[in-house]
Amino acid sequence: MLMTIDGVLNKDEVRQIRKHLDQSDWQDGTKTAGSLASGVKHNQQLDENASVAIELGNHILRRLGSHPLFISAALPERIYPPKFNRYSGGGHYGAHVDGAVMPLPGVHGTLRSDLSATLFLCEPDEYDGGELTIETAFGAQQVKLEAGDMVLYPSSSLHRVEPVTRGARVCSFFWIQSMVRDEGKRTLLFDLDQSIQSLTPRQPKGDGDILQLTGVYHNLLRRWAEV
Repeated sequence: MLMTIDGVLNKDEVRQIRKHLDQSDWQDGTKTAGSLASGVKHNQQLDENASVAIELGNHILRRLGSHPLFISAALPERIYPPKFNRYSGGGHYGAHVDGAVMPLPGVHGTLRSDLSATLFLCEPDEYDGGELTIETAFGAQQVKLEAGDMVLYPSSSLHRVEPVTRGARVCSFFWIQSMVRDEGKRTLLFDLDQSIQSLTPRQPKGDGDILQLTGVYHNLLRRWAEV
């Protein structure tokens, strides 16, 4: 499932984050690339151990923790701390698939990357190119969102960032380990949850059918969740 989530950050939050990022020291993105990705990765990244990266990443995590659409879609068990990248002057990232298992920074543990996320931190008219192109069963989908909006997609997808030919593309990116590993099951749960949320305001409080549907949702989640 590929979906966009609007308004993870409001415009004022984006301006404040960009102010900090614009004053930060960026490093060559190939320093954090794997052996295969290093040949196709041409961007800049913020040191994930820098205090500004940790502070801004925690702010994003707090917003995601209270965002009902994100929680419904991702059913997050673990989230890799948000990282930040910048593309300019022809910078791009060739076709690649994200690593399946990642060591979590600062803790003894790993994360299975079920979902990848890109949170856009600049407006589409600030740069040319830079589309996130994701290969899906229905063909390639190109994503270029408003500042503060986010795209969520399977980490197993082949994807790339097109060359930025004007301006700079600044984003945050991270990965999610879901409580429900299987994409098809996760999609069914999301569709059911969204239907329940849509129907509930139209029915009397304590409606039996809504209660039954809610029970079905939780029983399926209980059956499929890996926690």
